[in-house]
Amino acid sequence: MSRRRIGFWYRLAAVIAKPPLVVLFKRDWRGMENIPADGGFITAINHNSYLDMFSYGHFQYNTGRVPRFLAKAALFKAPGVGILLRGTGQIPVYRESTNAVGAFRAAVDAVERGECVAFYPEGTLTRDPKQWPMTAKTGVARAALLTRAPVIPVAQWGANLAMPPYAKEKKVRFFPRKTLQVKAGPAVDLDRFYDKEPTPEVLKEVTEVIMAAITSLLEELRGEKAPEKPYDLRQVRAQQRRKAAGEGTK
Repeated sequence: MSRRRIGFWYRLAAVIAKPPLVVLFKRDWRGMENIPADGGFITAINHNSYLDMFSYGHFQYNTGRVPRFLAKAALFKAPGVGILLRGTGQIPVYRESTNAVGAFRAAVDAVERGECVAFYPEGTLTRDPKQWPMTAKTGVARAALLTRAPVIPVAQWGANLAMPPYAKEKKVRFFPRKTLQVKAGPAVDLDRFYDKEPTPEVLKEVTEVIMAAITSLLEELRGEKAPEKPYDLRQVRAQQRRKAAGEGTK
């Protein structure tokens, strides 16, 4: 398999995005040697800031292997941004529609063509109060088992200090300058899953293995231990619904 060339549009995006990143942030990048030099692969990254794509994208661009992100379809309609997204080959995701399957198929096809596709397995910004990775969706596991391509776990920290997730006032705090920490680990060992039927249980286990690798890297960056059990958004919402229903019957 070949590797995707950077191309005009990605270079243009870099010309636009890199100067402010270099000026506004310091960098602590580790594990670039774990990014495959050739062939298709998947990166799985934690998500704790709207600036994540720029932080991780800068790191990945400098390895010479550019990623294709799965991005909300609405972004492709934004003036200027949509042109860059299409030009750089990003993949639109139409949530809550039949087109969502098309996005997954496009991601798998890209990996099989020798490209890198970046997944945020959590599917949205983490809701964990201390910004640890929360329970994830199984899309990255399905792609991993289908392609059998290397899955590179990536942890990042620092962009969230400049732009916290779900901050009430959404204040951006560029100064004092924050350090964008990004660490890529070795490919996750998924060999024991390849000959198994991709049942919901297997997909859940593969997802947990991938998320455990990301969380371990983040522990190294933060210098502290993550909670034993990841924050489960569905479970929390279910508890909230039960509580609301109980209060409604009083």
